[in-house]
Amino acid sequence: MAIEVGQLAPDFSLPNTHGTPVTLSELRGEPVLVVFYPFAFSGICTGELCELRDNFALFQDARVKLVAISCDPMFSLKAWTEQEGFEFDLLSDFWPHGKTASDYGVFNSERGLATRGSFLIDAEGVVRWAVVNEPGQARDFAGYRAAVDALEAPAL
Repeated sequence: MAIEVGQLAPDFSLPNTHGTPVTLSELRGEPVLVVFYPFAFSGICTGELCELRDNFALFQDARVKLVAISCDPMFSLKAWTEQEGFEFDLLSDFWPHGKTASDYGVFNSERGLATRGSFLIDAEGVVRWAVVNEPGQARDFAGYRAAVDALEAPAL
């Protein structure tokens, strides 16, 4: 079962496409959008991540750090980043295989992949929005926009 809104996000430290570890707890003080996806170079995943790339200014303007995680090896992610021009970090949950996806409740152990789960984490490390889609079902970008807008809205 995926982690839920209101829970503290599980910490992780995963290598980016250059082998540099990105650690969630070191990003405290700024919101972070964590996007899990099944496979680099696959059709739906490419469409989803290219939509994030094409709307990257939304996250930058809101000061939301965007990271995308799959169980692909770092070198595959590097090649995909170079091909698609992603400006955000792609992180490899390759080894131990799928541990971070498991911690977030979005690892499909039968297929060895992360499912489509997205988690918006506030500056204190608490999950403020989450969506998990079934295999083959792309996420709606409007959900990201609404979640970021809600994060920025002042409390009433």
